[in-house]
Amino acid sequence: MERQNEQRRPGIRRKQPIETMTPINKVLAAALLAASLALSLDGYAAPAPPSGATDTAPDFQPPDEASLPDDEFGRMVRRGKEIFVHTDSAVPQFAGNHLQCQNCHLDAGRKADASPLWAAYGLYPAYRKKNHHVNTFSERLQECFLYSMNGRKPPPGDPALVALESYAYWLSRGAPLGVKLKGQGYPRLAPPALPADYTRGSLVYQQRCAMRIPALWGDDSFNWGAGMHQVGNAASFIKANMPLGQGNSLSDQEAWDVARFIDSHERPQDPRFTGSVTETRRLYHDEPDSMYGLTVEGHLLGSGATAPGKKP
Repeated sequence: MERQNEQRRPGIRRKQPIETMTPINKVLAAALLAASLALSLDGYAAPAPPSGATDTAPDFQPPDEASLPDDEFGRMVRRGKEIFVHTDSAVPQFAGNHLQCQNCHLDAGRKADASPLWAAYGLYPAYRKKNHHVNTFSERLQECFLYSMNGRKPPPGDPALVALESYAYWLSRGAPLGVKLKGQGYPRLAPPALPADYTRGSLVYQQRCAMRIPALWGDDSFNWGAGMHQVGNAASFIKANMPLGQGNSLSDQEAWDVARFIDSHERPQDPRFTGSVTETRRLYHDEPDSMYGLTVEGHLLGSGATAPGKKP
């Protein structure tokens, strides 16, 4: 038992982050990402309406794939879906891990409350505090590759970006522009009754969530720049969608605790790393939601991170 506990501590056995754990119940996720977080394409977990308030955001249903035309545009959309679903094999030149876009954007980017593509596309261009300028949707996709996929940005106009943007555009056809739709992002959780706790989260993970793939930490996971490394984003995703197929079955506290546990493990370095964990935290992670640069179980998170962009 002590040996098992040692293997679960942050920074230990980074190259085998999940595979050594035996699944106990349902799979936790089809991943936490990207890309991030960074890991949702719409930039953040959608705020929940105030208690007692009615959610007035409009409903939207993406088109059925059967309606895709059999022409050049339809083929580009299908290529975008292929990249979205099989990212590491479809565009290995840009992917730095074995995650897929749909690991965080479930059901090939169609599922409400799992950061669906159709709810994100119409919100761009938009200013992002993360990089301090107005981003196009294509730029947002580039950063998903850099952070959530721990890879490198496809150059502007690359066929992979054109295909992904075409897929997002087609999924959102008929949706109003500049309007936050019902199901956008991840429903934001209220602060937990008790501070999110690593030890309680470890127990929830073992009892409800242990999994083999995809990697939630370690060298084959999203890096420290991805939005899903932020505990609030991860908790919101977990509450709404996990265990897979059993969304909203965990309590809010359990979601916060297991998110804290997952995000308290080492992962690839932030691509913006300055050479100093302390300085990188001050510049990019100085917020309560980020575990980067904090010491957990005796390990300074970020100090044992491998270089970003290296595929295991």
